[in-house]
Amino acid sequence: MTADPVLAARAGDPAAFRRLVDQHSRAVFQLCWRITRDEMLAEDAAQEAFYRAWKGLPEFDGRAAFSTWLHQIAVNAALEQLRRHARHQQRRVELTAADEDTGGDLLDFADDALPGPDDHMAADLLQRRVGQELDRMSVLERTAFVLRHVEGASLEDIGLALDLNIGQSKQAVFRAVRKLRGALTAWREA
Repeated sequence: MTADPVLAARAGDPAAFRRLVDQHSRAVFQLCWRITRDEMLAEDAAQEAFYRAWKGLPEFDGRAAFSTWLHQIAVNAALEQLRRHARHQQRRVELTAADEDTGGDLLDFADDALPGPDDHMAADLLQRRVGQELDRMSVLERTAFVLRHVEGASLEDIGLALDLNIGQSKQAVFRAVRKLRGALTAWREA
């Protein structure tokens, strides 16, 4: 058995690929969820990304890190899931309405260990508001924002992932930031 799971997986070792899946599954799912904003679509996209990675391993040349290559596949799979589900917009409206009815939130990851109830409530409100604003963005803007400000991708990587030139990547990120900043400023002042 080789120490590098990527090399072993490229040689056809399913156990090595399983280790890669275990190592990267959480990050891939989170990336897919941030793009799709839907748990089922994100799960499907993540599964599709790993399937494509397995099938594409012989073509992986190692010029980029395996994780970078895998994230590119995951972005494409997530975007494809959105395209396949024409009813995605309706689902988002239904989920938003359900959140308002139940007081729940798709982004409620706040930890009970927050210093106090006021801090918890403020963090929850901010998190909900950011989620609502991300939902209002176009898929392109949201994906560019997530790749740049959550995943830390370069403008070049965003361009590759979204089939844009660097100027278009920068513009998509700028529009997303401007929308989010404007909405949060108005919300804070209200």
